[in-house]
Amino acid sequence: MAIEFDGQSIETTDSGYLVNADDWNEALATHIAQQDSVELGDRHWDVINFLRDEFTNNAGSQPNTRTMIKEMSSKWNAKIKSKDLYDLFPGDPSKQGGRIAGLPESRRKGGY
Repeated sequence: MAIEFDGQSIETTDSGYLVNADDWNEALATHIAQQDSVELGDRHWDVINFLRDEFTNNAGSQPNTRTMIKEMSSKWNAKIKSKDLYDLFPGDPSKQGGRIAGLPESRRKGGY
């Protein structure tokens, strides 16, 4: 599969994840999100940047929703619930968020 973006064909897996992580940039993330009917705001970017930072700086870690809730609660100085993250990424915060963030598909089982 591929995503047509900015005059290029960006190769993806059958699930829509980037084959080459170096293809990722913020404009492509916005394009992928738009295809999912997600309009990225500041909180979306907080989650995306957290996921990318964890993956890059923590040996390929791909946090689950529980970890994301704890991190975003701290960052946003508010007690949030999984619903708050699902409102941002209805297709699953860790999976859809990770795909938009340009991360490889998580092989982790279970969602929470």
